[in-house]
Formats: sequence, C-alpha cells, structure tokens
Amino acid sequence: MSTPNASPAPSATTARALLPLTATVLVGAMAALLDTTIVAVALDELARDLSATVTAIQWVTTSYVLAMTAVIPLVGWSVGRFGARAVWVTALGLFLVGSILCGAAWSAGSLIAFRALQGLGGGMILPVTQLVLARAAGPERLGRVMGKVGFVGQLAPISGPVLGGVLIDGWGWRWVFFVNAPLILLSLAMTWRWFPRDEVRDERRLDLVGLLLLPAGVVALLHALTGLETRTGIGTATLTAVAGAGLLAAFIARSLRRAETSLLDLRLFADRSFRSGTVMMFVLGVTSWGPMFLLPLYYQRLHDLSALDAGLALAPQTLGVALASLLAGQYADRLPPRPLALAGMAAATMGTLPFVFATRDTDTLLLSAALLLRGAGFGVAALPVSVAVYRTLRPAAIPHATSTSTVVQRVGAATGTALMAVILQAGGFAPALTWMFVLTATGLVMAASLPGRESPRRSP
Repeated sequence: MSTPNASPAPSATTARALLPLTATVLVGAMAALLDTTIVAVALDELARDLSATVTAIQWVTTSYVLAMTAVIPLVGWSVGRFGARAVWVTALGLFLVGSILCGAAWSAGSLIAFRALQGLGGGMILPVTQLVLARAAGPERLGRVMGKVGFVGQLAPISGPVLGGVLIDGWGWRWVFFVNAPLILLSLAMTWRWFPRDEVRDERRLDLVGLLLLPAGVVALLHALTGLETRTGIGTATLTAVAGAGLLAAFIARSLRRAETSLLDLRLFADRSFRSGTVMMFVLGVTSWGPMFLLPLYYQRLHDLSALDAGLALAPQTLGVALASLLAGQYADRLPPRPLALAGMAAATMGTLPFVFATRDTDTLLLSAALLLRGAGFGVAALPVSVAVYRTLRPAAIPHATSTSTVVQRVGAATGTALMAVILQAGGFAPALTWMFVLTATGLVMAASLPGRESPRRSP
C-alpha cells in the first residue's frame, strides 16, 4: 500500500529528550480534553445566567465538538505543509483566545460562537499530540508513550465534571473557561524550550471540497439522528440522513480518486491493523462519550445530587482509568492488541451491567464500585487500540493515520452523545442505561477483530 506524501518523519527521539517533549504536549492536551466535559455540569447555570433555554444552551457543547471534528482533517495536510511545531503553536493560540472570549461571553449566541473558535484549536491540539509522540517514540517505545497519552486522554474528560463543579460552586461558570489559560501558557513556554523544529517538504494543495463535504455529511447525519426523538420529525430526519449519506459518499469517492491530495488517506484502511484499530476507536468514542453525557444527568435527576456531588460520584471511574492506563502501558509493547482490548472491554461491560438494574433507591456505593471497574476496563482497552492504529504503518503514514483515526473517534463521540440524548428524551433513563450496556458489550465483540499474536509487519 502506498502512503501519502508528508513531511519526513524524523528518527525516534532520544529517551532523555522524549520526556520533556511528552510533558509539553500533554499539558496542552490536558486543557483541550478537559474542555470536552467540564462544561457539562455548568449548562443549567449558563441557561439561567444568559437567559437561554436548556435546548439552546446545549449548542455550547455541540458547537465545540463539531468544530473539533471539522478541523481534524486539516492536521495531516498542515503538518506536512507548515511543520508540527507551527501547527501546534497555532492550535494553542486559537484555544487560548477562544477560552478567554468564552469566559467573557455576554450572551448565549456569543458563547456558542466563541466555543466554536475554541473547538478549532482543541481539534488540532489532540491529533498533533498523538502525531508528535508517535513519531518521536518510534515503534519500540510506542506502547509506553501511548500509555501516557491514554492516561491523559481518559482522565481529563472524565475529571471535567468534578473540576467543573468545584469551579462553579467557588467562582462561577466563567472560570470553567478561564482555567484553561494557565495550562496553555505553560505549554507555550515549554514549547519554546523543548518542541523540536521539523523540516517541511510537502507542497500539496488543500482539498477544500473535501473539507466541506466531510463535516457537512457528519452534521447532517447527526441532525437526522436527533430528529428521530419525535414522530413528527421522522420525515425530515430521513431526508436529512439521505443528504448526509450522499455527502459522505461523495467525500469517500473523491478521496479515493484523489488519494495523493485528499485530507484523509482512505487507502490506509487496506491495512488490517489500522482498519480494525480505527473501527474500534469509533466504538470507544460511542461507548465512553455517550455515557459521559448520560451519567451526570442520571445522578442529578434520579439521585438528587448537586453538580459537584454528581461529578464526585463519577470519580471512581476516573481512578479506574488512571490506574489501568498506567498498568496497561507496561504490557502494550509486549502483548498483541487483541487480548488486552478483550480483557478491558470485558471489565467495562461488567462494570456497566449494574446500571441496567439501578433504581432511585440503588446504593450509590455499589454504583461507584461498578464505575471503578468500568473505568479500569476502558483504561486497559484504549491503549492497545491506539497501538493497533500505528502498528504496521510506515513512519511517513503517521500524520494521515492520526488525522483519520481521530476523526473517526470524534464522530463516534458525537454519535454516542446524540444517541444517548435521543434515547433519554424518548424513553427515559431505564432504556438509556440499557443501551449504554448494549453499546459497551458491542465493544467487547468488536475487540475480537484486533490483531492477535502475529508480529507487526510494516506496510510497504
């Protein structure tokens, strides 16, 4: 399989230089990841303070996620054209400005617009983090480095509701956004000292048509999904779904026909390890992000917990993810992806089961134990999935592999959130929690498609 033209991959960074580089990008990634969920516990206060309905204020979250997804395909091209360091600094700058403007917002409309700007920066920060560390670590240290990425990647968004509750109770909702500033400024200072400059040789033009087709198709399909919550919206949802599917089909056809200039190199799906890892990333996006929308509402409405207490109730999941991610990193370079992912998804499925039978009177300590197991499962499963994506690719393919797999994961996250919202609106918490279990169990089945004991083989 041929690979896209990209900036030449540097040789693996020395162990001494790898640690500060890892710390530099993870500080920036922490801010971007926190912002994906930290706002969840602030929506009610935002609606009251900005005189907006809860339905309208939901776009504060939606605009951020959609902006993140839309900009991700730019990463592979922009890194090849301008270099990873330049793209990284630009992303941090956009995110910093967007965060400050969000904290100073005067209306729901202004906040939604500023969240989109913030999302553009956040959408570039995360894939550049993966790309830089994958290239710097080399295949021999990829598992250990991705263990650190997985730790931050799973810990930050799950910790968001807890931190959000603390900030809202102590200083108000504006600090949910202002808290990003010190993290981004620290990462910028570290970038100046430890982020290496890379050569730039890729002169490909930007695929503007593809850049329009992909986000439009995804947005149309998600809009169609949310329209299914009422019978009156089914006709419109069907038409919108057909339009979205057509836009995505046009994007796929164009990308395959113009593979050398496409934003996403879909030829990478011919690689079995990349294909199975990327599909599994979509499943993880659905099964982890959807419940992170559902569970805070479950604790607040059925167990009458405050925003802070609801965030604290989710803390055991954070602990499980953190411990399991560090442990899994010790074995990811020695074991093939399939057994680790199967073990992780089995634990996550078992940890989700008690919620199917939970009622208003269910002991929250039991649910906390279940969340600890669920979080540990996702912490174990996420790492081998990330390793599988890069496992058999040449270094030159890493930029586009990062862009493609991250887009797929974000689409899964948006799909899972929309799906949980539709089920909750239509049927309540009981069916939503049941589907949370079903989707997690589906991840267990899909984990069996990951590479087994065969040794890595680099694609030509």
